[in-house]
Amino acid sequence: MKNQVLSSDLSGLDRRKFIINSIKSAAGLALLSLSPAFSKENNWSVKKQWTVQEVMDFVLKEGGLTPLKDTVDTIKIGKADQVVTGIISTMFPTISIIEEAVKRNANFIITHEPSFYNHNDKSDWVKNNAVLKQKQELLEKHKMVIWRFHDYCHSLKPDAVSYGVAKKANWLPYFKTGEVMLKIPPVSLQKLVEHLKKSLAISHLRIIGDLDQNCERIALLPGAWGGPMQVSTAEKEKPDVLIVGELSEWETAEYIRDARSFGQKISLIVLGHAVSEEPGMEWFAEWLQPKLPDVKITHLASGDPFIWI
Repeated sequence: MKNQVLSSDLSGLDRRKFIINSIKSAAGLALLSLSPAFSKENNWSVKKQWTVQEVMDFVLKEGGLTPLKDTVDTIKIGKADQVVTGIISTMFPTISIIEEAVKRNANFIITHEPSFYNHNDKSDWVKNNAVLKQKQELLEKHKMVIWRFHDYCHSLKPDAVSYGVAKKANWLPYFKTGEVMLKIPPVSLQKLVEHLKKSLAISHLRIIGDLDQNCERIALLPGAWGGPMQVSTAEKEKPDVLIVGELSEWETAEYIRDARSFGQKISLIVLGHAVSEEPGMEWFAEWLQPKLPDVKITHLASGDPFIWI
């Protein structure tokens, strides 16, 4: 063929240069036929829109959760087919949380606890509840959707609340999925209280016990496990300290007081319900955000409803 150079006509050094140049040319032609993946239509540059129902289904799928027939984890207000503009995770959907969600253009609140002051969010729990009606009107005005994430939250492996609290308290090295007992390095009750106040950002804690007592075996029960579970855990596990979210003062508190009178070295720390489970919803937001990069997910702490004077 005219002007064609054969490699057999070249010297050894020239032959090697010829082969290298030929390979580069071929590779260059191949590259010209390709386009970068991110330039293709409907790829990373295009964000997916999610409906409330799609997000709910996605959470269950990613969490390996089986849909529950009997659960309080239902939509409390709003429509399942509404397009999500942003997600807020929180413990309680307080008025300030709702107002902040509006400011952030987030129309989907995922809350751990009830919206309307009773476990099943029954609107007729108290007849003619003016506060409940005002709250509903505020939510409807801003087309807000609320989904309760309680039973499913505790069904995650690990339990999102227990894991979130252990993570925030820097106790993950001692935490085991499915277990309430943690064995931490020995510390006085005084130091333990100070650590929890600082790490969980709690201003005041209630305790029963000796501040000089040595604490190593911890029973961690954030939230409201109820008197029978709290007392049975104390009986079975014999912890140095029982850490709870809230309790009935005439149940667990009196049990601990009598146990100490009989010589048992057991103390009690009451964190408060909202602040004790908040780290779980905070961790839930951290877990979900990378899985839904197209949706802005923000955790807002509903905070302690009490002030101390």
